[in-house]
Amino acid sequence: MASINSFSKEERVAFEDLLEGFNDALVLSRNVSMYRTSGQEMERTNNVIWRPMPYIAQSFDGMDQSLNFQSMTQLAVPATLGFQKSVPWIMDALELRDALQEGRLGDAAKQKLASDINLAIMAVAANFGSLVVPIGTVAGTYDDVAACDTIMNEQGVQAFDRYLALSSRDYNGMAGNLAVATRSFGNKMSDDAYRKGFVGTVAGFDTYKFDYANRIRQATGSDGAMDTRAAANNYWVPRATEVATTGETSNVDNRFQTITTAAFTLGTDLVAGDAIEISGIEAVHHITKQSTGNLKTFRVVRVLSNTSIVITPAIISAQGGTDAEKQYQNCIVTPSASATINRLNTAAAPINCFWQRDALEILPGRYAVPTDAGAAVMRASTDQGIELVMQKQYDVNTMKTKYRLDTLFGVVNKQPEMSGILLFDQ
Repeated sequence: MASINSFSKEERVAFEDLLEGFNDALVLSRNVSMYRTSGQEMERTNNVIWRPMPYIAQSFDGMDQSLNFQSMTQLAVPATLGFQKSVPWIMDALELRDALQEGRLGDAAKQKLASDINLAIMAVAANFGSLVVPIGTVAGTYDDVAACDTIMNEQGVQAFDRYLALSSRDYNGMAGNLAVATRSFGNKMSDDAYRKGFVGTVAGFDTYKFDYANRIRQATGSDGAMDTRAAANNYWVPRATEVATTGETSNVDNRFQTITTAAFTLGTDLVAGDAIEISGIEAVHHITKQSTGNLKTFRVVRVLSNTSIVITPAIISAQGGTDAEKQYQNCIVTPSASATINRLNTAAAPINCFWQRDALEILPGRYAVPTDAGAAVMRASTDQGIELVMQKQYDVNTMKTKYRLDTLFGVVNKQPEMSGILLFDQ
C-alpha cells in the first residue's frame, strides 16, 4: 500500500519537468567553475573549505640557477556553503483539484531558486571584482566592452572563457549600436540586434542580459590619501598560513588587505563597494611583472574606522623583497607620503560584471533528508551538480498538504583580479 505522503506519477513527471526548466534558468552557473563538495567533510568543517588560487611562477635566465631555488607559496581562499534557499507552500484538498495550480506553484518555486543562485553569483562578482572600467558615456559601442578586454589582457588574465553580464538598459544600448553599426539587409548580426535585442559575443566576451543588477553609489565626499612608502607597511606579503600567539597555524585569505589612510569622513568619503585607484600604484602584468602604465584599481570591502579600510586585491608591490611578493606581485609603487585615493564611481549606476570562468566558483551542497520519516522526498541534480530536494507532507487534521523545494550551495570569488565591473555614465 502506498504511503499517504508518497508522490503520484503525475507529480514525479512534473518534478522532472521542473528540474529541466530549473537547469535552463541557471544562466550564470554554467559560466563559472564548479567544485563538488563532500557532505561529510563540509559538516566536519562547519561548511567551509579552502580552495586554491592559481599559482604564478617565476623564470630566470642562464644555466646556473643555484641561487634561484625558492619555495612556491600556495594561496587559498575560504569557500562556504552559505546559501540555504527554500520555497515552501501549502495546498488544501480543494486547491489540489486543479493540477495546473500545483504546476504553476512549482514553476514559481523553480524560478525563484534559479534566480537566487544567479543573484548570488552576481553579488560576489559585483562586490569583489577588482578590475574597474569606468565609461564616461551611456552604453553603446564596441569600445566599451573592448576596454574590459584590454584591462584583462594587460594584467595577464586568460583570454578564453570570458563572460559579461549587462543590465537590461546597458545591454539594450549595446544592441542598439550594433543594429545601426552593422545595418544591412540579410545581415544576421544586425537582424538579431534589431529584432531580438541580441548582442552575442563582443570583444571576446559572451554577453548576457539580466533584468536585475546590483548598483553602485555616487561617491560624494572628498578624495582620501595614504602613505605608500615602504616604512608605512601599506603593502602585503602573501602567505599561505600564519601562526597565532597560541601556536596554532591557520590559513590566510590573501584576497583582502587592511590599509591605513589619512582621516576621512565615515559613511561619505569611502564606503564598502566603492571603486578606487591610488596615485603612484600601477598595475603590472601578473606573469611578466612589467608595468601596464595604468593605475591599479581596487574595491573597498569594509570600512573599519576613519583611518582604516579593507580593500581587494591586496597591494603586492614587492616592497618587502620576499620571494612570495615577487611571485604574486600585482603592482609597482612610486612611494609617496600622501598618495591620493580617487573614487571611480562618480555617479550611481548599475554594476555590469565581467569575469574569467576560473575566477568564480559555485559549490553545490547536499541535504541528508531522511526518506522514512513520514514525508515524501524526491531529489535530483542539474548538469552543474546543483541539487534540488522536493518534500511533501499531508496533514489529516487540516486536509492541507505542505510542499517545499530546497537547494544548498556556496559561491566564492577565488580571484578578484580575474573579475571586474563595467560602469557607465561616470
